[in-house]
Amino acid sequence: MAAARPRADKHAENTANRTARRPHVAIAVVNLPVERDRRVIRECLALEGAGYRVTVICPRGEKRLRLLPGSRDTAIRSFRQPFAGRGIVSFAAEFAWAFLWVAWHLAVLVVRHRVVAAQVCNPPDVFWPLALAMRATGRGWIFDHHDLSPELYACKTPAPRPAVTRLLTWFERLSMRCATEVLSTNESYRQIALTRGGCAPERVTVVRNGPAASEIAAPTDAAPDADRRIVYVGVINEQDHVDRAVLAADRLAALRGRDGWEMVIAGDGECLPTLRAMVDERGLGDVVRFTGWLQAPEVDELLRSATLGIQPDIFSDMTNLSTMAKTVEYMARGLPVVAVDLLETQRTAGEAGRYVATGSADEFAKALDGLLDDERQLATMRAIARERFTSMLAWEHQAAAYLGVWRRVAPLPGDAVPAPPIDRTEPAASSEHPS
Repeated sequence: MAAARPRADKHAENTANRTARRPHVAIAVVNLPVERDRRVIRECLALEGAGYRVTVICPRGEKRLRLLPGSRDTAIRSFRQPFAGRGIVSFAAEFAWAFLWVAWHLAVLVVRHRVVAAQVCNPPDVFWPLALAMRATGRGWIFDHHDLSPELYACKTPAPRPAVTRLLTWFERLSMRCATEVLSTNESYRQIALTRGGCAPERVTVVRNGPAASEIAAPTDAAPDADRRIVYVGVINEQDHVDRAVLAADRLAALRGRDGWEMVIAGDGECLPTLRAMVDERGLGDVVRFTGWLQAPEVDELLRSATLGIQPDIFSDMTNLSTMAKTVEYMARGLPVVAVDLLETQRTAGEAGRYVATGSADEFAKALDGLLDDERQLATMRAIARERFTSMLAWEHQAAAYLGVWRRVAPLPGDAVPAPPIDRTEPAASSEHPS
């Protein structure tokens, strides 16, 4: 027993040395608790698997988590967010509160835990002063561009104020210009970083949203005589227009009756109570079902049992240029998509999508009704969706680009620093370059 102690001590010392050699990096995300942000979860796991030590700064969820679920040792430093609400004053208080907490936690991580670089995810675009401070001390800063804040403000506000739009655009530009590198979620966002953000092409890398192929169970085609299931999975806020899906279900019931199909709405958000009331008022409880927020395995099970996915976002500058994470989730399971004809949705789904002009209830209902009984077309669209996901959209493809950025900003010990990406000219509206 005495001889075993030196070996145990030596093992502990080696483990401590390996931990000390791992570059410690931080990720800040403030619009969601990290356990609800699947993109950030995948980023953390990719960094951890590559040999980084990761700490996430985020709002506190239902539980005060210390470690990221599913990770080995990715730590969470959370803070309460009492100011979430609506209106400019509420948003300003929310952003100021988040800024102070992120600044505090980041300072502690830099001073006490030797963080060498950080990544911040927007919205909001208020963290550029921290980028300047980090870069002034020789540390890297990555801006992960999740949303277009000026466009998001415009689509959420009935009468947007030009002064607020200009301020948000200025903050967005500063967030990009002050960063060491910028991550864009699709080619349209990358183009905005190059033009509106004034970034050099070699500093901007596309890292798209979507699940990993390893997360997806083998898809199975529903039998032609099985009940048909239309699914919405995602956040249920005002800008997501999930009420369009409910209204489409109402019209679909008039077109084909109430037997043999259902619409499942999975997710949570500020508009969920309104949608539940709408379903009750219209007597749609037998064809529209709400599940609440689902964890990843539950999402996978639901989508593999579905016939069609619906993306009810209507046209705006925000939706036209954004990739909806739910669309990639649908395609990962070989699920055809019914959506409004939007630029980045077309680039993502290609011929796995059926597109409507404006997103009216009648348009959605007719498109859904036509596809639900067309098994041959569904089979073709399922095959296209799976091929596009496995060849281009899966997280495994995105993780390589993501880690390439981090290895330039904070190289691993003994790592050869990868070259920056070669600039690409964005194609015309072609489905050959999904986002």
